Amino acid sequence: MKEVYICRQEEMADGNVRILRVDGLEIGVIRHKSRFYAYRNLCLHQGGPACEGVRMPGVFDDVDEEGRFLGQKYDEDDVHIVCPWHGYEYHLSDGTNVCDPRLRLQKFEVSERGGNVYVSV
Repeated sequence: MKEVYICRQEEMADGNVRILRVDGLEIGVIRHKSRFYAYRNLCLHQGGPACEGVRMPGVFDDVDEEGRFLGQKYDEDDVHIVCPWHGYEYHLSDGTNVCDPRLRLQKFEVSERGGNVYVSV
């Protein structure tokens, strides 16, 4: 594996995405809550640019102790990457598809050293 320089940490604000091309691969590097994530920019549905979609909290049903449905809420701790082509959603934390955990975006290791951000390819 080789390490590829992405940027200085301060050059990429929270919520930003950088798309890079390395050895024929398109990789999306996403910064969220000061952490960096890197995935192949290829949706498993029909090859859309998954990392270029919006990121939003997952939605869950709020149910009380007696099983009554109280509505839906956002889970700010479970952010999803939403492919812009057809809305396939993946967990930002690990790249697994929200509906089918057998589907997973190809993940790349991101490291930070000396204020610089690198991805291992």
